Formats: sequence, C-alpha cells, structure tokens
Amino acid sequence: MVESRGYAAKSASTVLEPFAFQRRDVGDKDIQIEIDYCGVCHSDIHQARNEWGGSLFPMVPGHEIVGTVTRVGKGVSKFKVGDLAGIGCLVDSCRTCPACVDGDEQFCQSGMVGTYNSKGKDGLMTYGGYSTNYVVDEKYSLTIPKNLDLKAVAPLLCAGITTFSPLRHWKVGKGHKIGVIGLGGLGHMAVKFAKAFGAEVTVFSTSHSKEKDAALLGAHHFVATKDANPFKGLEGKYDFLFNTVSAPHDLNEFLKLLGRNGTMIIVGVPPASTAIDAFSLIANRRSIGGSLIGGIGETQEMLNYCGAHNIVSEIEQIDMKDINTAYERMLKGDVRYRFVIDAKSI
Repeated sequence: MVESRGYAAKSASTVLEPFAFQRRDVGDKDIQIEIDYCGVCHSDIHQARNEWGGSLFPMVPGHEIVGTVTRVGKGVSKFKVGDLAGIGCLVDSCRTCPACVDGDEQFCQSGMVGTYNSKGKDGLMTYGGYSTNYVVDEKYSLTIPKNLDLKAVAPLLCAGITTFSPLRHWKVGKGHKIGVIGLGGLGHMAVKFAKAFGAEVTVFSTSHSKEKDAALLGAHHFVATKDANPFKGLEGKYDFLFNTVSAPHDLNEFLKLLGRNGTMIIVGVPPASTAIDAFSLIANRRSIGGSLIGGIGETQEMLNYCGAHNIVSEIEQIDMKDINTAYERMLKGDVRYRFVIDAKSI
C-alpha cells in the first residue's frame, strides 16, 4: 500500500483536519502522482457537508489534481517518471457501456468512480487531491501542456471541462450571442471559452463589482441583474444562456431572453428545484439542456486547446491549513475565481 497524508472531513458537521491513510499499490497500468496542486471546487463543500446526500466518511475531497509522476506500472505507455499529469473528477468506469465506449465516461451506466467520495472496483474508498499523492489508472489520467502555469491548470480539470464540454456540444461559436449567468469559478471559464470560440459574450451578475473583471476576461457586455428592469430591451436577443448559478433564482425571467430556438445550458445546481412556466419554452421554441463535466478524451482535448491558446483559470493559491477558511470565503463569494491548494504545504 502507498502511504499518504491529507485533510479529511470526519463527518458532515466537522471541519477538515489532518488525516493519514493508504492508497492501493501501483498496478501494471497505474501511475503514482506526487500532487503539486489541487483546486477547490464548490462541490467539495457540498459533499463534505453531505448536502447532496450519500457522502462517505472520512472524506478527503479534491478532484482538480496536477502533479508529477513518481512511479509507473510495467504496462504503462502514456507516462514516464518525471512527467506532469492530471486527474479530474473520475478515475474509473465500467468501460463497456455505450456511454463509456463513446467517451462519455461521466455518464457510465454502471456509475463512474469518483476521484473521491466513491468506491473503486476493488471496494476501496477513493480519497481525493487534498493530499500528498494519488494512484490512478493511466487511462483516467491526463497529460498537461508544459507551457501553462501548473497551479492555474488545476481548476481546468473540473471548472474547465464543465464549461468547455457543453459549449462544444451545443457548438457555440462565431455568430452566436451568449449570456453567461454568474461570474464565479464556472462562469469565468465559460466567458474565456465562449470568447475564444468566437461568440459575443454578455455576463449577467448580481454584483456591479464584477463588471471590470468581466471585461478583462473577455466579455463584450455586462448586465447587473439587481438593477431596476435589468432585462429591458434584451428579450429574445440571445442564442444561448449559460447558467452557472447554484443559488435560488427564477429561470423563467432568463428564458425570456432567448431568441427563436435558443437554449439555456445549465451547469449550476441550486439547492431546490425551480418551476418552469411552459409558456417560457413554447414561445420561440426554446430549450433547456444540462451537462456534467466531460469524458477523459474530451478533457484532454480541452487541455490541449488551453495549451494552444494559453487559457488557464484565475486563481488564489492557499496553504492546506487554510482550507476551512477558504470554504467559508467561497460561501460568501469571496474568491476570484478559484482557490488552489499548494500540496507541498500538507
């Protein structure tokens, strides 16, 4: 077994604290990564506090992992010791169902194996990237472009692919007008990708303080949604709305902004369901779609695209000891735009 150290939630009501544990031995197709950086995702909070149900404790969160390969199994062909490697939100799947065969392992019909808060095929708990190392099958690991700032790459493995995948699926690009709802960890990446793909981007935010950032990230327009009559003159103007918001909000008000055949793409998960007025959809033949991360191949495509276009996340680096403070700051929206843990501080 491989000795590891990290920070874990021992229960849904306790803060994260130091935790020593073991990972599986390195198998023939496995690589071992010494973790350099791990991004902090809002879903880490949801799961550490069992807000979605089904959490397994003790839990070591973290699924935005980048680091250096320190060991390789004898059957490994993609990596050698010393290479950079990444691990995203999933580390295994059935590999044989239609979704897996098509490269959509995130929709595995048997259920993907999460990077943490999950059980592998060996029955062992998966512990995440708030730790010193990780052992993973090379098939579920990713190569990292060498020209990018490694710590700013980490959030691409969740926030990056969560936005890249649906934008590619719905073929957002030149000639399209897209509104990005919410400018946080997901929203700021949606702006960067949509702009890079050639779309005209509008940011919708509750905070005027985000207007300057929106422009710096590449947005062409900004709408402060708490202003009086913020949507006046915008009805039917957009081809797409990219909804990243996880707080309660009225979808129907935004749906009115879509033009004929327009689509709202949902990647944020509010705590409760929202009622949809049928007239919001049948007018202009509007649609609502959703998306969950992306498969391994598509995640590699995203990383390669980022390497070619010099795209990374906007981050604030923290030491591991500051994770509980970072969680509270995230809940207040006090991060621009993703915390990244320096794993050397563990």
